[in-house]
Amino acid sequence: MTKEFENAAECWKIILADVNANRNLLSVIEKFAYENNNPIKVVFGTSGWRGEIGTDYTFNTVRIVTSAIIEMFKESDPSVMKAMGVSGFDEIKSRGVIVGHDNRFLGPEFAMEVLGLLQKNGIRTWYAGEAVTPEFSTAIEMLHAACSINLTPSHNPANYGGFKFNPSDGGPAGPEITTRIEAIANRMMARSPVIEKTEPSTIDRIDPADQYIKFINDRKTVDVDKIRNFIDTRDCFICIDNVHGATRNRIQRIIGESSKIKYLRTEDDVLFGGVAPEPSETNMKGVEDTLHKSNAAFRLGIIMDPDGDRIRYADANIQIPMNYFGAMALHFLHVHKGFSGIAVKSVGTSNLVNAISEKLGIPVKETQVGFKNFRPYMTKDTIERAIVCFEESDGISGFNHTLEKDALFGLLLSIEMMAVTGKNISDYLNDIMDEFGHYFPDRSGIDVDRSLAGGMLTEKLSVIRDRYPEGAKVRINGKERTIKKVITVDGTKLVFDDGSWLMIRPSGTEPKVRFYIEARTEEEKAAVFSKAEQMTREALGMN
Repeated sequence: MTKEFENAAECWKIILADVNANRNLLSVIEKFAYENNNPIKVVFGTSGWRGEIGTDYTFNTVRIVTSAIIEMFKESDPSVMKAMGVSGFDEIKSRGVIVGHDNRFLGPEFAMEVLGLLQKNGIRTWYAGEAVTPEFSTAIEMLHAACSINLTPSHNPANYGGFKFNPSDGGPAGPEITTRIEAIANRMMARSPVIEKTEPSTIDRIDPADQYIKFINDRKTVDVDKIRNFIDTRDCFICIDNVHGATRNRIQRIIGESSKIKYLRTEDDVLFGGVAPEPSETNMKGVEDTLHKSNAAFRLGIIMDPDGDRIRYADANIQIPMNYFGAMALHFLHVHKGFSGIAVKSVGTSNLVNAISEKLGIPVKETQVGFKNFRPYMTKDTIERAIVCFEESDGISGFNHTLEKDALFGLLLSIEMMAVTGKNISDYLNDIMDEFGHYFPDRSGIDVDRSLAGGMLTEKLSVIRDRYPEGAKVRINGKERTIKKVITVDGTKLVFDDGSWLMIRPSGTEPKVRFYIEARTEEEKAAVFSKAEQMTREALGMN
């Protein structure tokens, strides 16, 4: 296809090695994206299908996946339609599909391909343009759409494209839907088809930010007026890092312009300045440096990923990952805002929220990794309704809010915390820990032989739950601890009598075993990691 490179992967390596010097090579990637018709295997993970642009994620593979979704619509299998919340294809055609993208390379062009195929099959469409993940959820609700297709790989590096599908409740698609899309798409791929481009006949544009604003004002989980008043009247400074993502200009639309808010990395850059655009500890440096230049009484900094579904926090004192902020959100929404219900979190998340819940009489549900597993506790008609849902990997939503994780919501909630408590968020966290206990979470892992990946690795690790039942004694750092609880919803989690814990689970995609741990002091973390590794090596016969 090109003389310079045999494939897009080679070209991407050169681009990402020096994005400023090699930005011009994006034209080569575009050529691969249009001309590469090689079939691939489609896999929808915890947040959709992702692939490298020009390699796996091409115009033809996007057409095939879109065609698979259309075929699924036409089949109208009762179990799939129930999961989607529609009666059948006729209802999908009339209610319509929202299509949009984040601000990655070729996003609008890929969206036109999807719109064209949907319209060719008589399906009503709305074009959201550049939008963030929570806006798709709220737009589905406000427009009564049947579903949405959001072309984003979330926080993945610049060489990735992605495809998220959300049914009529606005949440992430569950396995009833995604396994059917995979099956049809991979059956199509096996025939190596080349699907011709179909131009959309009309572009019915919507303003997803406007739909989002209407939604949050209607739901009232966060108090936008109180947030605006706090910013207007108090000595505060807020730094928001958009990392060149689609979250830019969103907060201005919600709470207005203010000289007290500093925005970082809002410029167009499909290569994200050469960094992985995730809300990581390393990527927070610009936020922290900016906060330290301010003398305001209240200081808050956050970073969001490109599609606005992950967030990380800081103030003038410390960074606050979701492990802590999720617990703070539970306390704030229950104690200060009066919401009742349950606490819901992924199983690898800090037990600080468990300590708070136990003392306040709030039930806790721990789920498998993946925000889609929170759906049963987030719908309006559920009996056990979540006050907050959060996962260790920076995703959060709250009572009466979207079924998708939402960084915009997370930011608004943190500002309201300061307004209501009169404290910086690190001071609020310290108060909570002083009352409910101090917890120190972390994660790590080890590589294993490639032959162990998949079901064999899962089977070998399952012996851990048999060797370490509830009531068994374990020595960690010279101290004897009793296993208080064994949780097996995702790997094996052993909770000890002092509140510390370790979790061992196989990676779903790599020959690795992942460790999630939590100690009661910073110094004890290494010992808990050591015990997790020892248990793993014994189970796998690696000692």
